[in-house]
Amino acid sequence: MLYICHPFAEFLFVSLSLSQSKMSNYLLRILVALLFMSIVAQISEGEFEQWCIADEQSSDDELQGAMDWACGKGGADCTEIQINKTCYLPNTLKDHASYAFNSYFQRFKNKGATCYFRGAALITELDPSYKACHYEFLP
Repeated sequence: MLYICHPFAEFLFVSLSLSQSKMSNYLLRILVALLFMSIVAQISEGEFEQWCIADEQSSDDELQGAMDWACGKGGADCTEIQINKTCYLPNTLKDHASYAFNSYFQRFKNKGATCYFRGAALITELDPSYKACHYEFLP
């Protein structure tokens, strides 16, 4: 008896008989395929979600320049960080830059865009959304 424990399935029990080596090979291949599919399903459920935010160690000049580019030529959607919009408060350069960087990154990452902004940004796996301000994540 071969017992296999997987964190997302209870237990898989596969009875292997030495006299039936072909059947054992077949069952082992099925088991490997099932484990692979469970890993792929786990990934597709968002385990590796990423957002792009401002690096707290960046200077205000670096953040402002990068945010100006992202909201301008970069093509980020920066409407939500305008006055009276859901992500305007807190009205800090770091928060506004984080929103702009993430907007750019999510919109263009599948076309090769990165979360760099001349070193002013970094990747996080923790959703930076707060209250009514939603930081978009696109797979």
